[in-house]
Amino acid sequence: MSMLTPPGMGGKYRITGSKYPRMRRPRHRRRIVLAAVASVVALGLAGWGTLQLIDVFTGGGTKSAAAARKSGCEHSSAPVKALPKPGQITVNVYNATPRGGLAKTTADELKKRGFVIGKVGNAPAAYDKKVPGAGILVGGAKPEDGFFTVLGAQLKGATSKTDTRKTPDVDLILGAAFKELTEQKDADLALATVSSPASDPACGDLGATPKH
Repeated sequence: MSMLTPPGMGGKYRITGSKYPRMRRPRHRRRIVLAAVASVVALGLAGWGTLQLIDVFTGGGTKSAAAARKSGCEHSSAPVKALPKPGQITVNVYNATPRGGLAKTTADELKKRGFVIGKVGNAPAAYDKKVPGAGILVGGAKPEDGFFTVLGAQLKGATSKTDTRKTPDVDLILGAAFKELTEQKDADLALATVSSPASDPACGDLGATPKH
């Protein structure tokens, strides 16, 4: 009996020779492994393709969109022309209402705010008792000069109208709805807002840290 034969076994179970017989692994196990690897690769490719489609339909992804918004915001922040100082504006104050003393008290307040006061009195016949709103600004100034902007901030609801005068003064004609000038702090805040570059709501605060 060969030493390779287990004890108690003989006959047809007897093993002869000096080597164990070679045992091959079943081939179906290899096929299972290959199939699993192929499935993983296929899923990976499908996921990558999905991400590419999302990237295309969302305009290049979050980073690209953010970069585009930032670039657009940088181009939109052009410098704004400085507004004139109150001391550069001469104001004629006229009263178009039946109430007495409005032109004088309003002129005094504007003078405290730094404006140069010109004529003070009753409104010309063309406007006397014909201004239903809070007031109207009349002058030959162009919109880009900023005279109407600075003076208009002192009286909320005032409208403006240009005429053919060549002088840089502006008429403030007080109307029937006039009560008082806008508080100086509110007028200053309004002018500060106008002087700042306009911000695009789509830009948002690109440098801010998002809150969770």
